[in-house]
This record gives sequence, C-alpha cells and structure tokens, in this order.
Amino acid sequence: MEDDLFGVCPFATAQRVLSGKWALLVMHYLSQGTLRFGQLQRAMPQMTQATLSRQLKEMEQSGLVVRTAYNQIPPRVEYSLSPVGQEFLPVLSALERWGGSYIGHLKAGDLPARG
Repeated sequence: MEDDLFGVCPFATAQRVLSGKWALLVMHYLSQGTLRFGQLQRAMPQMTQATLSRQLKEMEQSGLVVRTAYNQIPPRVEYSLSPVGQEFLPVLSALERWGGSYIGHLKAGDLPARG
C-alpha cells in the first residue's frame, strides 16, 4: 500500500525517502557540512561500514545526498546534502527540538522509558 502512495501522499513519500535506521543521523551530520566517508563513520561508530555505505547509496538515489569522487591517489569521496536535502534542514531542526523535549519528559518521569 505504501508503494501506491509514494509520490502521491506527502507522508508516505517522506517516510520512504527517509527510510533506514540511520537516515536522520546522516542528515544531521551532513547538515553541518561536507564530510568524507571516514568522518561520517567516526561520528557514528555503532554503524558498520557496509551499513553506512548502503545508507549513503540509498540517500544518494533518493536525491538527498550528493557524492563527489575526486580522481586522485589516494581516492577521495565527499558527501554533502543536495539542494533537496538542504530543504529538509528546518524539519531536522524541528525534530531536534521535539526530541529534546521528549528527552526532558523521559527524565522527568512523565513517560515510560523505552529500552
């Protein structure tokens, strides 16, 4: 059903484009500027190299991320947000505020803790 709504429903489209456990964190780190693969990997040490590579490839195919490869030795590849990815920055800021508020509720004991 979700595939039927892709490109029609804004929520289904956004959910599909931002799929992947790490998509929002990758967007967060790239919102701070262009990064190389190793820099992204160091920022998210819990993510395997294969997972990061797959996530970046999916985000590139979705048009959120631009991959720039430089023809030099050693090879250098940089990742940055595309113009469409940069349009997501206000949403990312809103998610950060909401997430911070939610953390405050958790710490205050207003919500059940999730493990």
